[in-house]
Amino acid sequence: MEMKQALHREKKVTKKKPLLALRDVWKRYLMGEVALDVLKGISLEIYEGEFVAIVGPSGSGKSTLMNLLGILDVPTKGKVIIDDKDISTLTESDLAELRGKKIGFVFQQFNLIHSLTALENVVLPTIFQGIPEQVRLERAKKLLARVGLEQRIGHRPNELSGGQQQRVAIARSLINNPSIILADEPTGNLDSASGKQIMELLLQLHVEEKKTIILVTHDQSLVSHAQRVIRIKDGMVEKVEIRGEK
Repeated sequence: MEMKQALHREKKVTKKKPLLALRDVWKRYLMGEVALDVLKGISLEIYEGEFVAIVGPSGSGKSTLMNLLGILDVPTKGKVIIDDKDISTLTESDLAELRGKKIGFVFQQFNLIHSLTALENVVLPTIFQGIPEQVRLERAKKLLARVGLEQRIGHRPNELSGGQQQRVAIARSLINNPSIILADEPTGNLDSASGKQIMELLLQLHVEEKKTIILVTHDQSLVSHAQRVIRIKDGMVEKVEIRGEK
């Protein structure tokens, strides 16, 4: 309750240069000889320190939009800008470096490597960042303690509950100290109690560490946590809601 009250006090977002922006973005896929426009002229801005929910029904374009926001894909037309950089002008290696340093991912399926321990899974994103091994290990141990898994660092995913696996995934998303956490249906495979714990953890990261949280979901019960709700329908922005305002 205290965490939610703290979040409610941060209703208004200071208007400044956006951390991440989409400008008239289209995404088209070719299905044989048929062109399918999945995103149709989307423009939106994400500001530093926001908690934003992107919601919409299945087939609305949420997953495609998430891939663009996470720099996992590039638009067919329009611009995706992060840190004043148009991602269409960057090389694959530049995109990978920017993505690795700037964005932490939390997925519905956890995406842990089952042959690795919790500690090894958390350390993994640092391997290509030039961070010394001992520094990587100490950072990972602190993050696992931060999510309440200090006693599980040697356990593999099949030895952990769904909620514990998602906490490992959150620790992994934080290992490079990104400014943006992109969470795609983070409670979708969890029971209600575990899902509540994960949402509380995301709220803590937002309020206490000022992380920018982008939550992609179709679960309306999670929307109340967000400062701003962007509703997607048929590949377009249907409505933008500022929480606390009608």
